[in-house]
Amino acid sequence: MDLYTALALLLVLAAAFAYVNLRFLKMPTAIGLMVLGLVASLALVGLARFDVKPVLKFANLVNKLDFSTIVMQVMLGFLLFAGAIHVDTRSLGRLRWPVGILALVGTPLSTGIVAGAMYLMLPWFGLPTPFIYCLLFGALISPTDPVAVLSILTKANIPKALETKIVGESLFNDGVGVVLFVVTLEVALLGPGDVTLSHALGIFLRETVGGLVLGTVLGLGTGWLLRTIDNYQVEVLITLALVAGGTALATRLHTSGPLAMVMAGLLVGHFSRTGGVLSNESQNYVDKFWELIDEVLNALLFVLMGLEVLVLHIPGRTVLAGVAAIGVVLVARMVAVALPLGLLRIRSTFKVSDHGTIVLTWGGLRGGLAVALALSLPASMPRELLVGITYVVVVFSIIGQGLTIGPLVRWLGVAQPQPEEVEKHA
Repeated sequence: MDLYTALALLLVLAAAFAYVNLRFLKMPTAIGLMVLGLVASLALVGLARFDVKPVLKFANLVNKLDFSTIVMQVMLGFLLFAGAIHVDTRSLGRLRWPVGILALVGTPLSTGIVAGAMYLMLPWFGLPTPFIYCLLFGALISPTDPVAVLSILTKANIPKALETKIVGESLFNDGVGVVLFVVTLEVALLGPGDVTLSHALGIFLRETVGGLVLGTVLGLGTGWLLRTIDNYQVEVLITLALVAGGTALATRLHTSGPLAMVMAGLLVGHFSRTGGVLSNESQNYVDKFWELIDEVLNALLFVLMGLEVLVLHIPGRTVLAGVAAIGVVLVARMVAVALPLGLLRIRSTFKVSDHGTIVLTWGGLRGGLAVALALSLPASMPRELLVGITYVVVVFSIIGQGLTIGPLVRWLGVAQPQPEEVEKHA
């Protein structure tokens, strides 16, 4: 099938799954779409065993979809910008220390812990793997996925300050995680002995500093353009061009597109709300447009993740290794959250409760970003093993953690009261 037919099929499936979820399952949209995608895939896998030709053709179509390219080069920039443009930058500014330290310290710390644990653990399952590939797995699985976080966590009735910490951290540690992955992949391709510290540091700085600078320039430039006009159609078009053109430019400059889009989204959102850049009518249209983009791309992403079961070959021992990896990733996340926040407790101006640490740990969801990074690995590496383990961890994260984060915050007593409860006690 051609690209248009494939996209049309995905949209039809996303719409159908969204309707079934909203009408009957009533789960959070992202979780419901992934569950339905998984169930449909497993049913199709069963039918494929009987050589049902339409099913085999559909599986072949899914196999031709380049999940990694679709997510990394098409969806991710739009999803990150859509998330960042709606972030309350004033609240994020007050929480810049915990958010910054969690992203810049927590993500590399988690990467190292996961890599060491997997290197020691995989031989137990008869899957000995060189340390550099364990480090690659640590880099791709450590950053919390902003798409999953934004689509699930913000509906979990979490206190605003804690929600800002988790969402802000996920936006930035996504960029840090991608940079760590790129640097580690470069080392793995060239060989650890052929890569100098200065070379690795140069890649890291080009990706991080270059991405942040590019995002700042694009955000400031777009803010100035929006200030000079008052026409919501043109203003929406400018923001759309910013993401499409900015992502393509970041790729050409070999710098971090995710970090650039996060920074640009934060700046455009900040200036549009606090600097009087947009009129009320334009602000409403821009907000609604990016909310719609966010919802549509989220629907496509989680349906795609569910359908991946059709084409992934995950042997039994890889599934067992993935189940064990779930515990490793959660422990690494807990350490990567508790240690930086423990250091921040020394400052009298910053307080965080143990409950907040628990919610930050369990709310560190993994999603399509991790799967996309794993699928981008070349065939010369243990790609199938890392993809299989990653998929098991992601499915548990989206469904297991995503469905229980709301009950967890209520059980811990840190949930905000629902509007109806406020009215009842007023």
